[in-house]
Amino acid sequence: MSVSPDRDRLRQLPSVDELIRVAEGAGWAAQYPRALLVGELRRAVSTAREEIRAGRAVDVGEEALAAAARRALTALAARTSLRRVINASGVVLHTNLGRAPLSTGALEAAVAASSGYSNLEYDLNAGRRGKRDAHLDELFERLLGAPAIVVNNNAAAIFLALNELSGGGETLVSRGELVEIGDGFRIPEILERSGAILCEVGATNRTSLEDYCAAVGPETRAVLRVHRSNFEIVGFTAQPSLAELVGFARNSSLPLIEDLGAGRLDACVCEAIAAEPSATASIAAGVDLVTFSGDKLLGGPQAGIIAGKPELVRRLRRNPLFRALRVDKLITAALEATLRDLLLGRAEHIPALRMLSTPRAELRRRAEIFLAGLKLPLGFSAALESGESLVGGGAGPERRMPTALVAIRGPLAVSEIEKNLRASAPPVVARIEEDHLLFDLRTVLPDEEAELAVAIEAACAGL
Repeated sequence: MSVSPDRDRLRQLPSVDELIRVAEGAGWAAQYPRALLVGELRRAVSTAREEIRAGRAVDVGEEALAAAARRALTALAARTSLRRVINASGVVLHTNLGRAPLSTGALEAAVAASSGYSNLEYDLNAGRRGKRDAHLDELFERLLGAPAIVVNNNAAAIFLALNELSGGGETLVSRGELVEIGDGFRIPEILERSGAILCEVGATNRTSLEDYCAAVGPETRAVLRVHRSNFEIVGFTAQPSLAELVGFARNSSLPLIEDLGAGRLDACVCEAIAAEPSATASIAAGVDLVTFSGDKLLGGPQAGIIAGKPELVRRLRRNPLFRALRVDKLITAALEATLRDLLLGRAEHIPALRMLSTPRAELRRRAEIFLAGLKLPLGFSAALESGESLVGGGAGPERRMPTALVAIRGPLAVSEIEKNLRASAPPVVARIEEDHLLFDLRTVLPDEEAELAVAIEAACAGL
């Protein structure tokens, strides 16, 4: 009986023990823990087996398979999966790229709080256990005029508020506010998971105060108002004003919860976000609880902030779920530094807010200097163009700001340059429009410009 070529090649695969001897003979086996080494050599053999069964050519020699394992181990040791990226896309709050970059002060605070021990839950004055909220209490009171607690993101903030105030009962919410907040997470699903029962009022495009009044019943526990930050409804539309909804909630003895999403405080750093509702204004208008993100227009770390009436904030703090959703010392330290900058009028220290407020003239000046120093291979060209940056991050995804762009074209498709840029160190994310590869310096930190130039030159030369 003849043996198939594939079966013959499978028999030629060396054992893991044989590969270990090759690695030991080459002197690199001792660089890695034994279990890790064995696992990677076994993976190399398994991969070769799959290639053979798929009918693809593969070197089954001991040296080749050991070398493949060594390359994989070298890459594992040398590169982390989560990496710093140069964002040249012009999207300031780029959700896929981590939204708001932290300020130097926030980074230093996080390092200081985590490089050793800290007083996270220790009252140094009293010499006994304290509360981690204490580090942020005064800052929130001064910024918002109300107490606040912090959880790991805004979805968690809504979840906790509804669980405490409406769990087992109904929450009134306009059909036009049943939004999806990103990555498939929808407000109705979060609401229902919290234990609250969804009671939709009005129509998708029009909701009146009478719709809310008609929906109130013996099981109604709360009213939820959701800011539609990631889309707009235009045309034949209507919804109650905030003042009207506050009055309705008070007359009905129901708490009003407002999900603001983006987290703008009083200060407005640019016209593009002027339409975003202010957390301070909502609290002053009588909203019982507001929730918003820490890593959008606040410019800090990922967090969900719940602020409002003291008695309601105390209830949420006592909810057992708060412990499951609260933030750690790193977030607490970074958020404290960010809030302090905001309180002291130092918004320019916060990268995202500085990017949002940078005028086009300044960006044009930076782009001209950048272009003058750029050295591209023959056949490639670079030019200065007018364009628009985006706020992004669900905080007005279609809200744009005028900017100056560096546009590059080459003899081949610009998608090849863009691919090379994503493979550079650090990776660069740009955008392609009409056969131009565009770089927006609004979202490039000044000390990243030299790296960006090197990456662009190398990406073009690589073609």
